Amino acid sequence: MSKFSEDVLTIVKQIPSGKVVSYGQVALLAGHPRAARQVGCILHFHGEEVPWWRVINNAGRISTKCIEHNADLQREFLREEEVEVGEDLSVDIAFYRWYFPETGS
Repeated sequence: MSKFSEDVLTIVKQIPSGKVVSYGQVALLAGHPRAARQVGCILHFHGEEVPWWRVINNAGRISTKCIEHNADLQREFLREEEVEVGEDLSVDIAFYRWYFPETGS
């Protein structure tokens, strides 16, 4: 596994229940600010190791297209953590976003 992949998983493990971050936010913190799509790929293949459902797009929407970890499952997991998710898969990212303490990002 690459260092970038390890860093992504380490970052996602830190996201507390009831909070979300964007793919781009994770990429930035992992040192690759233009690698949001790669974050999604890493979570697809290694998501069972981390709370992957807490990562959404920067527009505040669930955007996964994965069959195994689909949008309905992500919505269910987030709602279990008391994150309000609309029927259109939207989340108030300004309200639920978590900022990493060391960086404010």
